[in-house]
Amino acid sequence: MPPLSNSANSSPVLLDAEPKDAAKRLDAFLHERLPEYSRSRLQAWIKDQRVLVDEKPARASYHLRGGERISVAPAEIPPLRAEPEDLPLRILYEDADVIAIDKPAGMVVHAGAGHTRGTLVNALLNHFGSLSSINGDLRPGIVHRLDRDTSGVLLVARHDPAHQNLARQFQNREVEKIYLALVHGRLKQQQGRIAANIARDPVRRTRMTTRTSSGRTALTEYRVIEELGNFSLLEVRIQTGRTHQIRVHLASIGHPVVGDRLYGAPARIPGYPPLGRFFLHAWKIRFRLPATGKAVTIESPLAQELASFLETVRRNTAKMKTPLP
Repeated sequence: MPPLSNSANSSPVLLDAEPKDAAKRLDAFLHERLPEYSRSRLQAWIKDQRVLVDEKPARASYHLRGGERISVAPAEIPPLRAEPEDLPLRILYEDADVIAIDKPAGMVVHAGAGHTRGTLVNALLNHFGSLSSINGDLRPGIVHRLDRDTSGVLLVARHDPAHQNLARQFQNREVEKIYLALVHGRLKQQQGRIAANIARDPVRRTRMTTRTSSGRTALTEYRVIEELGNFSLLEVRIQTGRTHQIRVHLASIGHPVVGDRLYGAPARIPGYPPLGRFFLHAWKIRFRLPATGKAVTIESPLAQELASFLETVRRNTAKMKTPLP
């Protein structure tokens, strides 16, 4: 089989599904036949209709019957090195070792499938020039991450020794990460702990789940700050840093984060404008400065769109409590 070319104009590669391939997902089949490419890249090609099954577009979840002809048209492979890009960047703190950034919702932290420009890393390289190299040329300086639609404070290492120091603090659970989350419903307890393993959902691969016997250990602690009608504002602390941890843990106890449709929140709430993201904000982070060991706390103000939505919730709650004349 000829290798796929980086050129978007190269001829498609043709693959034939055999009887033994029946019932396989399309993306899994492609990953078997083209193991040199990541599953996420193949899924992106499927989404862009660069993969045809019997000359027709298909979903990644399409189950083969066996006997189909699959055509794969290669796309341009993203550069292996992140490039500087002139993008807005709000700096909460910086010294010779570490930078704390106020990441907006909607910004991806580093390049990945479907995202090669407009990332936080692109902005960091433009502003600071060079960062730690431990995580490679696509993720310079990145010690930890936030979901695309999570806003708030994020730490970046300026050089390798600082990166190693911060990574040890994260690994030893010495870094305290505190979030604000608005969730649906009222919790039975004013504070609590959620200890449930988290794994990739075997059916919906974009989701994580606690409904599995496998998965990685995860611990989330919460405290109710404010009860607002059918909503609750929580302070959330995570002892581990699993993918979607807060979102999947809160959904698992019946209180999805407002706006988080992936984990069961409604798309629209009667009487409220669309939020356009989920209500999760990385509020504070506490760690020790690599150079001195001094403990510091960096705080990110609540994102404006969240503050406005929260104010609307408070006004509506107050109206419900006001007795009729």
